[in-house]
Amino acid sequence: MDPAYRQALHDGEKLGLRYALQIPQVAASGWTGSRSGRHAGSSIDFQDYREYQPGDDLRFIDWGIYARTDRLTVKLYREEVTPHLDLILDGSCSMNLEDTAKASGAAQLAALLATAAANAQCTQSVWLAGEGFQRLPNDALMPSAWDRLEWTSKRTPEQAFEILPPKFRRLGVRVLVSDLLWPGEPLQLLRRLRDGAAALFVIQLLARDDATPPEHGNLRVVDSETGTENEIYIDASMARQYTDNLAQLQQSWADACRQCGAQMTTLIAEDLGTSLGELEAIQLLTPA
Repeated sequence: MDPAYRQALHDGEKLGLRYALQIPQVAASGWTGSRSGRHAGSSIDFQDYREYQPGDDLRFIDWGIYARTDRLTVKLYREEVTPHLDLILDGSCSMNLEDTAKASGAAQLAALLATAAANAQCTQSVWLAGEGFQRLPNDALMPSAWDRLEWTSKRTPEQAFEILPPKFRRLGVRVLVSDLLWPGEPLQLLRRLRDGAAALFVIQLLARDDATPPEHGNLRVVDSETGTENEIYIDASMARQYTDNLAQLQQSWADACRQCGAQMTTLIAEDLGTSLGELEAIQLLTPA
């Protein structure tokens, strides 16, 4: 993994120590387990079943159900119905904009949220949306232990759903971190992310160059999907058109979030350390 991302994870951990994840009331009322520990399956108080997910402890597979149905099913005990964070990271190339802090900012933000979840005694899963949805190695541990964090996919999170959909925890808190800079109707994706969740939060993470393009001068533009480079001249009219298009895109996401009951905010990667109040404003974080 890129050393810059490793450093960003460490920095995010430190920032996250100041916060705790807010637990939605609707989720708290659905969780019957103790929040005093974080070791899955340590209680003998059986609660429910769910489908097996890679990485689950094989000791808790119900082999009787497997013999009858040929499906791997895991027994859930008291601690496995404690609060849970499903953190979804957009793994597309556009998140790794050259000469910006966007990729490192995404790593730092992810680490901050995971640390805040630990402070709230939540378990966590970290999903990278690229060639399908894949969990990061060691994602249940503190962020400094994560691996294979990269932004190299040419697919959007919406396309990743069609390749390999994630297996989110029911009644979990879900957070999408993305620049949202792809064409399409956001409502369908948001409905899939919202299905079965206690709450959904969308964090649009932009580089400063994404949010405020130069008003004039030559600009080298690289297509994040094909790698094609073009030189274009930016004048005031084109800069205004870009700003208007970005505002329309953000409005479409905001409208879709309202329709499905999600919360949304926009952060600038280069200003991440001074804008965390926005995450408190949407009731995602609270001071620890």
